[in-house]
Amino acid sequence: MNIIKTMISDVLLIEPTIFGDERGFFFESFNQKKFQESTGLDYDFVQDNHSRSVKNVLRGLHYQVKHAQGKLVRVVEGEVFDVAVDIRKSSPTFGQWVGEYLSAENKKMLWIPPGFAHGFVVLSDNAQFLYKTSDYYSPEHERCLIWNDPEVNIKWPITNNPVLSSKDQAGVSLKSAEAFE
Repeated sequence: MNIIKTMISDVLLIEPTIFGDERGFFFESFNQKKFQESTGLDYDFVQDNHSRSVKNVLRGLHYQVKHAQGKLVRVVEGEVFDVAVDIRKSSPTFGQWVGEYLSAENKKMLWIPPGFAHGFVVLSDNAQFLYKTSDYYSPEHERCLIWNDPEVNIKWPITNNPVLSSKDQAGVSLKSAEAFE
């Protein structure tokens, strides 16, 4: 696998080694030993999640203030624009964001460490999004940054207003957010 540091070096883009021919393709979507050796990260993943969304759905920007989750994300149908926002106050990249296009076609994965808010918008007609987490979902500790905070200034590749859940509509600005130290 090929590990690429993004503009925020703690967020990693992972390109798996793909074996393909006229019959199709094969790749290891996850191998704990190779992940640790390639990234230098030692996380145990405790939960797998799978979501399906339609075009223009934006999910996020979610994080947990306790039981912070690292996420290893990928797309198995369609395409999304995936975003990680650094909300660690002590970080030199606090308030900055990284965005990557993830699709069933490019098979890329993104590692989002604990201490980041995470979200994505669906660009294709449908998308199926899979992710592993380093801690369990804890709804009482979940928080949400608003997707269009002008201070964060994410350049979402959409022309219409996205479709949001009521939880995501109630997201707060970075200035008001409960962030990490």
